[in-house]
Amino acid sequence: MELKDKVVVVTGAASGIGRAMAVKFAQAGAKAVVCADRDLPGAEETARMCGGRAIRTDVSNEADIQALIETTEAEVGPIDLFCSNAGIGVGGGAEAANADWQRIWDINVMAHVWAARHLVPRMAARGGGYLVNTASAAGLLSQIGSAPYAVTKHAAVGLAEWLAITHGDEGIKVSVLCPQAVRTAMTADNPDGVASIDGMMEPETVADAVVRAIGDETFLILPHPEVLQYMRNKTDDYGRWIGGMRKLNRRFRG
Repeated sequence: MELKDKVVVVTGAASGIGRAMAVKFAQAGAKAVVCADRDLPGAEETARMCGGRAIRTDVSNEADIQALIETTEAEVGPIDLFCSNAGIGVGGGAEAANADWQRIWDINVMAHVWAARHLVPRMAARGGGYLVNTASAAGLLSQIGSAPYAVTKHAAVGLAEWLAITHGDEGIKVSVLCPQAVRTAMTADNPDGVASIDGMMEPETVADAVVRAIGDETFLILPHPEVLQYMRNKTDDYGRWIGGMRKLNRRFRG
């Protein structure tokens, strides 16, 4: 899909990958970029950077996502590209609090579900549209030290696959973004964590990869090319891969 003259929505747009994508989309000629985030001042700053519009949106609330879609379509125009990008991290394993599991599930998974629920029928009726869902390399591999993150990102990848399979014949294009460590607020407290084993990538570099993938209509976006080989290692010998991940766990978890 060409980005020129398209109406684009980006959630989690107040900073990091979301901000970088919003700016890159504007530079690529998007007609309008709607910057959605719970952090309205941050979203407004991004909107100033890309000549767009800011809308306060808490993606853990289905009503907010529905309102974002309805407001954009009524006041800006039909949405051509929706980037469901907002996400959070939670540490721990099965012992993590139920409230933490529920919050990360709502933001990392259900936000994608709700966006599709309220937008796919509109896009299909118009003959097509594009969804970019931000997951993580953790959704293809795993995440040392965080079961909630690994589980929800796997679910996000699974949903993107299902959407692409089920709605592709209706003209709905889907991409899923799966980077490793990116220099954002999420990694600020742990810049040397396991996800940065192949280096810390700048958000702008990730956004460039997203723009290229949209142009090529590529499903799986891997800004860190090493992830593809890790996936092959996993599927080639699952038991050996688990053993390698246990070594990483011992290294980074002590």
